[in-house]
Amino acid sequence: MRDPDVDGVGVVVPARDEEDSLARCLAALGRAAGAVAVPVEIVVAVNATRDRSADVARAWGAIVVELPLPGVGAARAAGASRLLQGRDAARTWLATTDADSVVPPGWLAHHLALAADGADAVVGTIRLDDAELGHHTTWWRRYRGGLARTPHAHVHGANLAVRGSLYLQVGGFAAVPAHEDRDLVTRLDTATDRVVRTVAEPVLTSGRTEGRTPSGVAHDLRAARAAPPAVPSTPCPVEG
Repeated sequence: MRDPDVDGVGVVVPARDEEDSLARCLAALGRAAGAVAVPVEIVVAVNATRDRSADVARAWGAIVVELPLPGVGAARAAGASRLLQGRDAARTWLATTDADSVVPPGWLAHHLALAADGADAVVGTIRLDDAELGHHTTWWRRYRGGLARTPHAHVHGANLAVRGSLYLQVGGFAAVPAHEDRDLVTRLDTATDRVVRTVAEPVLTSGRTEGRTPSGVAHDLRAARAAPPAVPSTPCPVEG
């Protein structure tokens, strides 16, 4: 395995009304940061929040960027811009997760190991807490189908990373209300063949069905629970 040529890591966390979950998120990021040998800087991009998310972030030592309007794409873009200021983008690993998510302790170490093997971007997966899976069996069945593909079929802002220079090359996160992660990965795939999709080190994500964006995991969970039962693959015999 060669050197990942990284001098530092930056992590972006968008947060809108997330004071109840943010401390857990930042504590997990602190553990992940402790597992790598380079400095890790965390920016919480607080957008249109009505609670104490900014105060919580500062109390945990994160840099806070405040935006007056909602929009997860603009929040991730603002956080990434702050992290790349004054840095050598080619030697900066830029990761992002969500405020309602908990990264595993080996998350950043896994990313940097992939970077050392040649990855310029990493597209990871998520999981739900075991206690919540029982409420979301339909969603999990569909999600597991995407995991079975090689490479896997999922894109999540909760588990995504890219070398800073490539991020800038493709134009960064778009200021869109949703699916900014998919949009970015589409452009990354066009720019390079070194986007690695991995199922290792999945990020624990909230099973809530009321999210902070018009779509996303919360929307998908809610839609899956509301879906009618699957139609049998063979017709039932007609009585009479």
